[in-house]
Amino acid sequence: KSFMENFKSDHLEMHSQDIARLATITDAQHITENELAQMYKTNKYHLRMAPVSFELLIAFLEDNKFIVLLRIVNQHLNIQVGPANANEDEVIGIAGHGTLQLSTFNQQSVTLGQMAPDPAFRDQVEQTLKEEEAQAAGDMTMNGDTPTSLLEEFKKVKTEAGVDSPSRDDIPLPPYKGSDIQSEIEALRDSRKRVALGPSSLPSICAYTFHNARENINCVAMSEDATLMAAGFSDSYVKLWSLNGEKLRGFRSNFNPAHINDSNDLSRVRETSGTDSRKLIGHAGPVFGASFSPDNKYLITCSEDKTARLWSTNTLTNLVCYKGHNYPVWDVDFGPLGFYFATASHDRTARLWSCDHIYPLRIFAGHLSDVDAVKFHPNSKYVVTGSSDKTARLWDIQRGTCVRVFTGHTGAVQAVAVSPDGRMMASAGEDRTIQLWDLGSGKRMKKMTGHQGVIYSLDFSQDGSILVSGSADCTVRAWDVKKEITPGQGSHRILQDGRDVSGVNGVSGSTILAGSPTTALSQSQSSPALDRVSKKMAAAMPLESEDHLAAFPTKRTPIYRVQFTKRNLCLAVGAFSGN
Repeated sequence: KSFMENFKSDHLEMHSQDIARLATITDAQHITENELAQMYKTNKYHLRMAPVSFELLIAFLEDNKFIVLLRIVNQHLNIQVGPANANEDEVIGIAGHGTLQLSTFNQQSVTLGQMAPDPAFRDQVEQTLKEEEAQAAGDMTMNGDTPTSLLEEFKKVKTEAGVDSPSRDDIPLPPYKGSDIQSEIEALRDSRKRVALGPSSLPSICAYTFHNARENINCVAMSEDATLMAAGFSDSYVKLWSLNGEKLRGFRSNFNPAHINDSNDLSRVRETSGTDSRKLIGHAGPVFGASFSPDNKYLITCSEDKTARLWSTNTLTNLVCYKGHNYPVWDVDFGPLGFYFATASHDRTARLWSCDHIYPLRIFAGHLSDVDAVKFHPNSKYVVTGSSDKTARLWDIQRGTCVRVFTGHTGAVQAVAVSPDGRMMASAGEDRTIQLWDLGSGKRMKKMTGHQGVIYSLDFSQDGSILVSGSADCTVRAWDVKKEITPGQGSHRILQDGRDVSGVNGVSGSTILAGSPTTALSQSQSSPALDRVSKKMAAAMPLESEDHLAAFPTKRTPIYRVQFTKRNLCLAVGAFSGN
């Protein structure tokens, strides 16, 4: 028991379940009865170590005459000496157990393709486009202008169901409405005006800054068309802002709903004068998450009071209160098709809801700690979660089961994002790194470093080529998703402050700061004291990986939210920090 208490904390991160089972051993007889103990005794544990680390370990054990430890290393460890590679997880642990078990788990089949549109809906959109083009044909010929037909673009964009596209029966949806057709046409117009982004053409960023709210603001959400912004506050209210100049007008409190027959009746009972912002009051605790529906008609929020609430952006009132979680709810996300939304909670579960039911449809249980972030897959068949247990998971909403586990972070995962094509996922959080994952194989594609603070938010551009991140280090950073980092070569470069980090294995032996009095010193003149100082400074600042394209600094504003519009304009939101 004493041995277990002293050393179990070293292994809880990767082997918490094993530790729990081994903790039941209190007698020599138990070892023969415990399957896990027998497996560890009869199998070698696989490790990969760098050559220098291996030599230091053996020298340390031999110099100190740690004979028992040397025997354990020889009998129970299989150490592969060599540089780490992208598949390092495959050679760690005992065969058939631990991480190898995880790679087998991640081979479950998934359907990551886009869902095919409803044939009736597609026909209706095509018919509407034909009518609009016929109406506008006369004007076009008069101007001598013949732009590309929207109908032709629609036929190119909306492909048929692929081999790995989910069935429409997997995700039951209510019948489409006339407004859905208009939304589809507007999205088509936006895609026509979309800016092409890449390493040579970085995104334009529009940053919104909150003042006098740093201690009070917990979350921010933006509508897809950038006309509305919502923020959740510690004072238990949600505040809604209009960003396009239109006033927010609710309804007068003394009208009779029975007298409302059409839109004219509705407009008559609206408030005569509107405001630029409106408080939405209903929660009984701090508001931690908010998300707009794809059509911007609804806002969902979640709170410490264990509930989620649905608000109408039209009437500016609370419509439904959803109860089901047992503890505070940290995050919420509306599905890309509307109707469904997901929540993440301190009770270590994420839950799936539909707007027309006040109870959850699915409970996703499996994380070992708080679920801090939740995000829908673009085809609506999956949900991605990030947790304080340092993992991210992919869940099938039809079966309610976990189909992928992503391990590799060294801190809580507080932000997740899925690429628009549904093939990649990015995760980030307390360890200040961004990890890019292939959802199909469940394997990590690469690790991106450069942030100097906790990462709060991630988002992919509409074509999936650029990833942007917002952090507590008061910067928005852009990353090249497509760039491949070659293992074994220098994967870091000289930073903006002059630190040369492009030496062997990506790190140089010494560092000299540009602009400092030491810059003029030759290598032979540098002193050991200077080397020590420069190494300390290099260790304190994370290295920027090669796929880091640019950093956009604010003065003193941590970035809470980053989001791309349909036209590839990047929106960033933060709260000004005085110190």
